[in-house]
Amino acid sequence: MERILLKNARMVNEGHITEGDLLIEGDRISRLGKDLSHETARVIDLEGNYLLPGLIDDQVHFRQPGLTHKGDIASESRAAVAGGITSFMEQPNTVPQTTTLEKLEEKFEMAAQSAYANYSFLLGGTNDNLEEIKRLDRKACSGIKLFLGSSTGNMLVDDEVVLERIFRSTEMVISAHCEDESTIRRNLATYMEKYGDDIPMEYHPAIRSEEACYLSSSRAISLARSTGARLHVFHLSTAKEMDLFRNDIPLSEKKITAEACIHHLWFSEEDYRTKGSRIKWNPAVKTAADREKLWEAVLDDRIDILATDHAPHTLEEKQNPYTQCPSGGPLVQHVLPALMEKCLDGVIPLPTIVQKMCHNPAILFDLDQRGYLREGYFADLAVVSPNQPWRVSKDNIHYKCGWSPFEGNEFRSRVLYTFVNGHPAYQLGHFSKVRNARRLTFDR
Repeated sequence: MERILLKNARMVNEGHITEGDLLIEGDRISRLGKDLSHETARVIDLEGNYLLPGLIDDQVHFRQPGLTHKGDIASESRAAVAGGITSFMEQPNTVPQTTTLEKLEEKFEMAAQSAYANYSFLLGGTNDNLEEIKRLDRKACSGIKLFLGSSTGNMLVDDEVVLERIFRSTEMVISAHCEDESTIRRNLATYMEKYGDDIPMEYHPAIRSEEACYLSSSRAISLARSTGARLHVFHLSTAKEMDLFRNDIPLSEKKITAEACIHHLWFSEEDYRTKGSRIKWNPAVKTAADREKLWEAVLDDRIDILATDHAPHTLEEKQNPYTQCPSGGPLVQHVLPALMEKCLDGVIPLPTIVQKMCHNPAILFDLDQRGYLREGYFADLAVVSPNQPWRVSKDNIHYKCGWSPFEGNEFRSRVLYTFVNGHPAYQLGHFSKVRNARRLTFDR
């Protein structure tokens, strides 16, 4: 059994930062305390750096199967552990799509062979796979994903009768991409009439507008209230939507929850001039005022979870005209350094980052013994130095696509170590050749 003693840490956990030590024995946190010792443990002096639970990213697109020229489970989970992420939940819009139990289990088999971080997957809902959703074991995966706006192939769920049946047919969390398709099509037609296919990227938030977001998310929330379903709204992007969510009850009692992604909290529409298609996401990055209101909702607990929506595309694909340019970008390696910048600037306390990216995903998805620094829990850990500046460049990017929307940014914080089930998967810039990831399990 491997034993590792982490000394002189500033441990960030459950709303507090405390100085102390942590002993790993095998895949578990064995002891927490001060002045710990062990005769045979390998000792790592953390020299006062921050020790966090490993981050849990509930929304990534790792592109396997079928789109592996962009990324795959191995490459993108490797980048994730370099960013302090120890568990991920991957989305169903691959090729083929993950819309049957058979395809879901095939993905688990792929991850078992290649993942660097702990893994689960979402089963995609469609207009015609209700029976598959009904057959899904509630402990089998993290939940159901519904696209209530444009998506790949037939994954747009636009049959309201089917949608209500899905909401009534599962006790699992339904995670939803909410944008109104008819509004988007109408807006797109207007701009195509003026510009053809080569619409300037700055009009992306006008096409995928506030109205499109609010119509869809408010409709989904109304349906969740009427059916009693557990609804989690992914990647919110507008100030207007913030009024749809509550902060007067604890997360464990909420049936309707909210999420924001790092790109909507970092960029604004002003950045299209310099970043162009590199910040083209769905939903679109919107105004600085929207961004400010998103931050307010993160801090007052209307937004429960922070995530990445990591979605790599090649630079060649990103250079296509607007109508052929895919939306999405790679983010898992850089989300924690970006959030640490906001922490160091006084925008968000570090315990709140841990709450939104470690504790709350564990609560919402009923993860078994992960997301906290607790004795007996799995030793999924990230060590971060707040004072080791570095600049994002092509030679230190680990995504298969080879680029980042953060290229050129200098971050003050650096991930030093990432432990996955007690094993140092990433340490001081180097990856372990041993993969110790596991399928996530759920206490449901």
